[in-house]
Amino acid sequence: MRVACAITLLVLCSISASRAAAQSYEEHMARGDSLRDALKPAEALEEFRAAFFANQTYEASWKFARAQVDVAKQIEENGNKDLRDSLYWVAKLYAEAAIRKDSTDPEGQFMLANALGRLSRTRGGKERVRFAREIYDLASRALELDPDHDGAEHVIGAWHAEIMRLSGLTKFFAKTFLGAGFMNRASWDSAVVHLEHSVRLKPDYLYHRLELAEVYVDLKRWDDARTQLEEIGRLAPTSDVMDHTYKEEALRLLAEIREEAEQ
Repeated sequence: MRVACAITLLVLCSISASRAAAQSYEEHMARGDSLRDALKPAEALEEFRAAFFANQTYEASWKFARAQVDVAKQIEENGNKDLRDSLYWVAKLYAEAAIRKDSTDPEGQFMLANALGRLSRTRGGKERVRFAREIYDLASRALELDPDHDGAEHVIGAWHAEIMRLSGLTKFFAKTFLGAGFMNRASWDSAVVHLEHSVRLKPDYLYHRLELAEVYVDLKRWDDARTQLEEIGRLAPTSDVMDHTYKEEALRLLAEIREEAEQ
């Protein structure tokens, strides 16, 4: 089913090519950027799709991939999982296309890591492991190209946290599949360092703070978690289409921390 959905999406992308000719590449890219800033991901996706088929540049490729991710991440767990996963797979394809065009810019590397990272989080433990090496390598490459890339810092921090959260049996499988040396890189300290850096680089991005707060909760650093979660409550929901969801999750975690403090 996932393959069928992905093929359908690619066919729709091709149909858009004729429509793109009526307007310029620059116009579509500019509108796509404006719509994304306005937190209208579905409309932005159509503009970046048109831009890509008007002129298949590196920038159009990774922004088209990013738009797929922006739409996919809104689909809840009880929603259309086949569509969500197909969008992530199509994002993967266009991020790979971007890297083939230019492997020296961090955005293509980050977008591929981001698409794979979000896709992996829809899977069980063993399936997540299969993505782990590529996600880590891509995000690390993005950081080599831009040491202050907040998104890549987030992905690396989340990678450390996800590995540390694996069950004992899944960790055993992961060490067999990836090698103990690679798996032993993961640590809670590294998760904190990278996520804290992502927050410093982009303090108004709610998702950085939420992921960091979740790690603090894992470590029972309640005061630090509360600080991040309360700051999420104060910040305006203007940085990501998922900000309202992130705010709701922050409130839920704050309630959990209060319950923990009362015990």
